[in-house]
Amino acid sequence: MAATEQRVLAGPREAPSLPSLWRTMRTNGPPLFVSLPALLIAVAMALPLLYLVIRSAGASSEAWDLLLRPRTAQILGRSMLLVATVTTLCLAIALPLAWLTVRTDLPMRRAWGVLTALPLVIPSYVGAFLVISVLGPKGLVQGLLFGPFGVDRLPNIYGLAGATITLVLLSYPYVLLTIRGVLANLDPALEESARSLGAGPVRVQTRVVLPLLRPAAASGGLLVGLYTLADFGAVSLLRYETFTWAIYQQYQSAFDRSIAAVLSLVLVALAVGVLLVEARSRGQLRYHRSTPGVKRLPRIVHLGRWRWPALAFCGAIVLFALVLPMSVLGYWIIRGMASGEGFDALWSATWNSVFVSAMAAVVVAALSIPVAVLAVRYPSLPSRIIERLTFTGYALPGIVVALALVFFGTTLALPIYQTIWLLLIAYIVLFFPAALGATRSALLQVSPRLEESARGLGRGQLRTLKDVTVPLMRSGVAAGAALVFLITMKELPATLILGPLGFKTLATSIWSASSEAFFARAAAPALVLILLSSVPMALLMLRDRKVRP
Repeated sequence: MAATEQRVLAGPREAPSLPSLWRTMRTNGPPLFVSLPALLIAVAMALPLLYLVIRSAGASSEAWDLLLRPRTAQILGRSMLLVATVTTLCLAIALPLAWLTVRTDLPMRRAWGVLTALPLVIPSYVGAFLVISVLGPKGLVQGLLFGPFGVDRLPNIYGLAGATITLVLLSYPYVLLTIRGVLANLDPALEESARSLGAGPVRVQTRVVLPLLRPAAASGGLLVGLYTLADFGAVSLLRYETFTWAIYQQYQSAFDRSIAAVLSLVLVALAVGVLLVEARSRGQLRYHRSTPGVKRLPRIVHLGRWRWPALAFCGAIVLFALVLPMSVLGYWIIRGMASGEGFDALWSATWNSVFVSAMAAVVVAALSIPVAVLAVRYPSLPSRIIERLTFTGYALPGIVVALALVFFGTTLALPIYQTIWLLLIAYIVLFFPAALGATRSALLQVSPRLEESARGLGRGQLRTLKDVTVPLMRSGVAAGAALVFLITMKELPATLILGPLGFKTLATSIWSASSEAFFARAAAPALVLILLSSVPMALLMLRDRKVRP
């Protein structure tokens, strides 16, 4: 009452003057050293897509007539069929695996949790050349069956079957890791309420737990769908014509590369369509905790007699996705050494891969900091627009970004064309969202009161960011850098197109050797690539174990 009387006696509040409003905006708004780099990064992320649009607008009528041809419709149908098939099968594998390794008393479930996630480090083109070497014409299986059984020909592994097998076995961990993270943090009170109402164990899992996993399943399916849509190595080696393969062939063979730009826009449209489908399937569901207080662990389901089928299921997945590929790699390495296969070029390719991947990881992780600070600490419409623009690379396949940068380099940036710097720009555009997600999550865990305390002690905004904020979020920044290093090591189409002449990486060495059926020559760089990629993968999994109770 007294406060009301004071407000009444004080009279109406005066409107702030324009100078005072400007001072308030300068005080409360983002500093220039945050907003300017974030804006420049957002513009740089959108340039490849903008350049493709401009290039396609100037294309000839022949290029646009190409979209109306039956062959283009066939390629579209093949691409969408592959995406739908791979995504569905990955969900079918990942859902039971996540439930078994998180919610049951499966023997050695922690070990199974690690082993089932490891196929993520195997690139698709490595998996493709292994599938061809085992199941292809004159492959290992045919050699084993020819002597005792006289089998001189196996079913054709090229095409949809081979591409599906390869991509499913190597991309299901995207869904698995996403669902496991949510499943481990679901509020057990929801399941307890269902059981108190008379629901049995099966009904609780199907009517309560499974619907709550729909957002995670949709997000994991999105990653698999975009990965499949953007894949180039597996579909090219297994001769399954999708848009990525068609774009690369058009880029390599045609004089008028605007046709490739038009096809690239179609591929971008498909990626946007996948994003929209994921958003619709995710819906408005949330899985936040319904009760406050200390987090409780979920109830463990006892498998009983179903323990052995569960072990067989996990063992089969690990066998086909991890053990057999590594065994085949070992076989080809031994065979290559026996035939005198040299490894001189291996060390140069390894150094090039580590160098560009490390450089991309450091640069991308550093650039993610101002964007994360702007989005988290200064939320507004402009900051949301900038953040969304930085995720442009999320919907751009590698071959599309590479093609756009080729056009950009040959017309506007000729000094850096055919240099490692243009390749680095491609990596930044492609993998910036991966680092931003980890950095943003880390910043959300830093209390703003710590920064306010530092400024209260006389430190400026820049010094507060350098001495307080960044050190507290260094684990997230490091995780983002490790993730960028992992996916950069495996990247193929952008490196093939934008790499300088004579610049060989492990990825390009594997693709060149396997495309010519030199499996023994491809085995050594494939093994080195997998081992190097396993290091950041292990660091990410250890960090996840520390964060998750």
